[in-house]
Amino acid sequence: MKQWRGHHARMRVVLAMIRFGLLGCGRIAKRHSELLAGNHINGAELVAVCDCERVRADSLAARFGVSAHYDIDDLLSRKDIDAVAVLTPSGLHPQHVIACARAGKHVVVEKPMALRLQDADDMIRACDERGVKLFVVKQNRFNVPIVKAREALDAGRFGKLVLGTVRVRWCRDQAYYDQDSWRGTWAFDGGVLTNQASHHIDMLEWFFGEVVSVHARSTTALVKIETEDTAVATLKFRNGALGVIEATTATRPADLEGSLSILGEKGTVEIGGFAMNKIRQWKFVNELPSDKEVVEKFSVNPPNVYGFGHQAYYQHVIECLADRGAALVDGLEGRKSLELISALYESIETGQEVALRFMPRRGRLGIVS
Repeated sequence: MKQWRGHHARMRVVLAMIRFGLLGCGRIAKRHSELLAGNHINGAELVAVCDCERVRADSLAARFGVSAHYDIDDLLSRKDIDAVAVLTPSGLHPQHVIACARAGKHVVVEKPMALRLQDADDMIRACDERGVKLFVVKQNRFNVPIVKAREALDAGRFGKLVLGTVRVRWCRDQAYYDQDSWRGTWAFDGGVLTNQASHHIDMLEWFFGEVVSVHARSTTALVKIETEDTAVATLKFRNGALGVIEATTATRPADLEGSLSILGEKGTVEIGGFAMNKIRQWKFVNELPSDKEVVEKFSVNPPNVYGFGHQAYYQHVIECLADRGAALVDGLEGRKSLELISALYESIETGQEVALRFMPRRGRLGIVS
């Protein structure tokens, strides 16, 4: 796969330096800043951080010896910033990404890229109009087990796909949601489907393809938030396969798993661990000599590589910016999982099965009278 080859090739290629600014210094900024400022990404450098809460910005800036800003306009006015990582609450992503695009900065935006499809479209359009690249963070696509499973899929080893399942059984207690006022709100965050399970939902769609329809249910079981902490859903894919989503942050007392199962007529793969990073099952009707190597060498992410998924993802971003190649997860690709998530919520609200694609019923275009 391209992203896997690129990850290994980075040690052999000297890339032009891309200077980053971080917008948002909350919980997720820890991983991004440590990678960008810690010489973990060949061709990347952290030069500034920004947050409206001065304490957060100052703390992160002091730790890495970079500039602190408290207003987005100040950050974007800097000529020495090529790209911005947008790590603000999800509901603020649209206005921040569009501002970055208008300032001529490439953008890396955390998941989900937006909470409304119209906002996602506006973000994509703004980046296209200014000729900047938009990258949506989907780091689990770079996990070693996921890469090997995708290689098997591309080689046709699963045959006809039958059933795909993702399970997110994580623990997020009231203290987690009380850290910030935006957590668990409809306007800025969404629930377990939008936040914690968005990577897993993306992965299900990435392996099984276009979704035809969904039916979902949810509940807020153990915490006081606006949105759901537990949801289940069934999916029908265009290729005839079925899918199941099980997602909750109400696992107690601790995280249990984040997994993906792929069942086909010729093989079964189950990837578990906390974040789809460990092979549990790797079985195919037509075994290959390389299967033993997959299980022995690629069943887990390298333990000595810090933040492996994010590191490989950022390296992919740098390589795309260096040669202007296509991104594995650009704005259009990020929009796909948002559309699916939106359909899940539509089904929850209506209690009905929801189709993901518009089917003309009364239009006369293309119809012979």
